[in-house]
Amino acid sequence: MTVSTAALDHVLAAVPQRYAGPGGAVAVVKDGVVLARHTWGWADAERRIPFTPQTISLICSISKQFTCAALLDQFPDPTVLDGDLHRRLPLLECEKPGILDLAHNQSGLRDYWAVAMLYGAPVEGLFTRQDAERIISRTRSLHFSPGTRYSYVNQNFRLISDILEERAGLDFGTILRRRIFDPAGMPYALLNADTSWVAGGTVGYEGSVEAGFRPAVNRIQWTGDAGIGASLDDMIAWEQHIDATRNDPEALYSRLSAPVTFRDGAAASYGFGLARTQFFGRDATCHGGALRGFRSFRAYIPSERISVVTLFNHMADPRGPVVDILAAMLGEDAPAPRANADTGPFVGQYLEPETGIATRIEAAAGGKLRLDFGHGAEILSPTGADNFASASVRLTRRNGALHMARAGENLSTTLTPHEGEPSVDVDGVFRSDELGAEVTVIAAGGTLYGAFSGFLGQGAMQLLQSFGPDCWLLPCPRALDHTPPGDWTLHFTRDGSGRVDSLTVGCWLARQIVYRRVG
Repeated sequence: MTVSTAALDHVLAAVPQRYAGPGGAVAVVKDGVVLARHTWGWADAERRIPFTPQTISLICSISKQFTCAALLDQFPDPTVLDGDLHRRLPLLECEKPGILDLAHNQSGLRDYWAVAMLYGAPVEGLFTRQDAERIISRTRSLHFSPGTRYSYVNQNFRLISDILEERAGLDFGTILRRRIFDPAGMPYALLNADTSWVAGGTVGYEGSVEAGFRPAVNRIQWTGDAGIGASLDDMIAWEQHIDATRNDPEALYSRLSAPVTFRDGAAASYGFGLARTQFFGRDATCHGGALRGFRSFRAYIPSERISVVTLFNHMADPRGPVVDILAAMLGEDAPAPRANADTGPFVGQYLEPETGIATRIEAAAGGKLRLDFGHGAEILSPTGADNFASASVRLTRRNGALHMARAGENLSTTLTPHEGEPSVDVDGVFRSDELGAEVTVIAAGGTLYGAFSGFLGQGAMQLLQSFGPDCWLLPCPRALDHTPPGDWTLHFTRDGSGRVDSLTVGCWLARQIVYRRVG
């Protein structure tokens, strides 16, 4: 494959303006050789500290693959740690997940950054290791049986790193340095567990060119889930290490990127902290990372021996430049748009019966659909008269019913229409016995507001949005983590007299939590 140097240079030159922010970095590695190592702007704009190839950036959830690398390095058969995991979930009343369920995001645990909001966590509040342990140890139920579905759960990887620390008698940063970073030649990488500061003084920024940028405030403490800081040079070394060991089936990355399945044998698109996907028809592994003020993305196409890495200390989309660069290197153009299809039969609001999540489908520009189900809107293109699809989901209208298939989550379902006038007599105080936390719904001047509270604090009141009979949405657009729960579905149920006596709360990250009325 011949790479067009001019095309690559053109795309690289456009990145700082197209994905504008205080600073950033991008690298391209082909056949183990660095084709691009480019940084721009400022690690700290106020102090005028340049963003260089040695600048430490929080790579956030890209950390997960390094956590799994440490796991496989020390325990070639990770299942020997299943007992260690079970002891950390003493109250769990159903089948307990195994360590591999954690590594593949198939555990059924509810994401603890989402659950923290149910405990009333302030958006920019302090969240310590002890807070994490308290949430994890209180777990009494799962939102699906282990190994049957996929959902993104950060504490899966915190649990792995905590168990590795306990087994080794070493802190996780030392484990990473000795077993992963040094062998891969990553001299600056480190465990930067406290997000209130970054090694070397890098500042992450919220905002935009139009509104201005301001330093982001983070006060959460994390570890194997998202705690690594690394420079562009470190990430280049990691990509070169992957390429150098590509033909060794026992090499760590070969094992990290091996095929993964669900328990029913269906192929999984996530495993060992890596997403399995395609770029321009070519198989790839990739992962992104995000915290307020930091975004990152890396991708590797083994058939072409191409790696691309982006690091931003602002909130621009880091996947965009990776796709732009791969297109230039592979000589590919964006897919041609398909002919418009009739969106009318799809548009509406629904409940997904297994998860209980409110699901909205709206018409989008260009004859496409916007689907709100997970923790971000998805744009679907027409693929036939009765089908719309994206890389992760397919909607099909068949025999008057609307079917949704999400292969990566191993979920195939029929959406239930949920239209009609909202029920406004749902105010009250409700308590989750599992969480030991409450949700309060108040009619203030005839308008419904709701908020969560628990051991982490008292959440701010939010204006509820109606979603048909006995169903309301509680917005959560900002949270402790960069990726918020989004809209919490509040689905109320009534007793024989018609009075609301309970509700079920859920979002994609944390589903089907039952609250009973206490006031």
